[in-house]
Amino acid sequence: MAEEVFIGGGGPGYETRQGLSLGYANRHGLIAGATGTGKTVTLQILAEGFSAAGVPVFLSDVKGDLSGLAAAGSETFKLHDAFMKRAATIGFDDFSYDAFPVTFWDLFGEQGHPVRTTVAEMGPLLLSRLMELSEAQEGIMNIAFRIADEEGMPLLDLKDLQALLVWVGENRDTIAMRYGNVSPRSVGAIQRQLMVLENQGGTQLFGEPALDLDDLMRHDDGGRGRINILASDRLMGAPRLYATFLLWLLSELFETLPEVGDPEKPKLVFFFDEAHLLFDDAPKALVDKVEQVARLIRSKGVGVYFITQNPDDVPEDILGQLGNRFQHALRAFTARDRRALMRAAETYRPNPRFETVDAIRDVGVGEAVTSMLMDKGVPGVVERTLIRPPSSKLGSIDPAARARVMAASPMAGKYDKTVDRNSAFEMLRTRAEAAAKAAEKAEDAAEEKSVAEREFNAGRRYSGTKVGRSSSRQQAQDEGIGASIGRAITGVVVKELKGTTGRRIVRGILGGLFKGR
Repeated sequence: MAEEVFIGGGGPGYETRQGLSLGYANRHGLIAGATGTGKTVTLQILAEGFSAAGVPVFLSDVKGDLSGLAAAGSETFKLHDAFMKRAATIGFDDFSYDAFPVTFWDLFGEQGHPVRTTVAEMGPLLLSRLMELSEAQEGIMNIAFRIADEEGMPLLDLKDLQALLVWVGENRDTIAMRYGNVSPRSVGAIQRQLMVLENQGGTQLFGEPALDLDDLMRHDDGGRGRINILASDRLMGAPRLYATFLLWLLSELFETLPEVGDPEKPKLVFFFDEAHLLFDDAPKALVDKVEQVARLIRSKGVGVYFITQNPDDVPEDILGQLGNRFQHALRAFTARDRRALMRAAETYRPNPRFETVDAIRDVGVGEAVTSMLMDKGVPGVVERTLIRPPSSKLGSIDPAARARVMAASPMAGKYDKTVDRNSAFEMLRTRAEAAAKAAEKAEDAAEEKSVAEREFNAGRRYSGTKVGRSSSRQQAQDEGIGASIGRAITGVVVKELKGTTGRRIVRGILGGLFKGR
């Protein structure tokens, strides 16, 4: 296996060779530059280099043009001559076209294998961030998750969470005694945000079978690391969902993988494109979590590379964790652009042969200002670098080719069918049905008791007196007793007619009368 990923170099005014040491590839990195300056190609050649070295890769395809990694480049491509010239210039003598082992993933299950997680794995913090909840609403989410844990109710999909929130709202008085106040208004606001999340595709994201992280760290039969490509062109229509999913994935890797220290090469390299979406309007707690993951996940053997237009998009504390830098051109059209350019230049170790500010401003498409970690993790001197040409196809492949790759994938069929096992929704429904049956049974028993009491009170008890011959006086008494019983029965009927059943009977009778007229 190669000890480094070849980046480029060569040519007048350039370093002869630039490579990224595999031993320091887990120290993270940054690919930055203005639109159209070559960031995507740099990402592509890094993915190729890691795969060839036996390192699996995960990346998001925001513009839909990274699927070409699954196909070899061609001599008929319009840039073939330029590629061959660039390879000769930088001393890339063994350059050739090649395809790489690719696994396509898609949250919507259209352009790749479905990728899912559960509500419980996402957790209340990331879900609250995803739905832009207030502090009070986030508190209710934490209460709901705590109750789910204590009651043994798995939260797998959105309907589980929705059902649990309904239960929390209905039992808020009891819950408040232990966990604090639960506002019905806040519960309603969370439910509305869950509806928005459903409309953005959250229904497809949450459920089972959940993604097995081992499936992201596979190799092909030749030992090359598989390149996992998440189709993100449609996902970018819901940028908060995109950022939250990738942050969840990073967090899961951090929580799941064992400590390995500084391995000879990473177990996985993770590329986070459009990284600014992760930090835009992010609460401090979330930024702190990203910083923690970035600082500690390297000891799990995972390298994280952020791709963005400007280094200023990444908070300074996190930027300081990114040891390998690939800076494409930054244009200084405004005073703000010039300040950003100066700040970007200050993050590099100076090179006496040129001014870093000038180099970042002047490099052309396919060139970059680079700095790699050297022995003992020391940042290398900044260099101007000609980026090597990609071996795989530049651009996207057609849908038919994508379908063939998916059919031949080891993931084919594993995640296609959704599994809906017994979870919070079903458990709460069972509880509700049992409670309804118990209430109905109690109501029937109460009704029977009420009827028996009425019959007892309305009936005449036998006194044991011998009945004599009838007389006018006796007849009058009998008539009085009959009238009394009649009044009692009439009272019972009137009382019944005042109830719900009685009203239905009366409506039926009156309706029949009116229909007859």
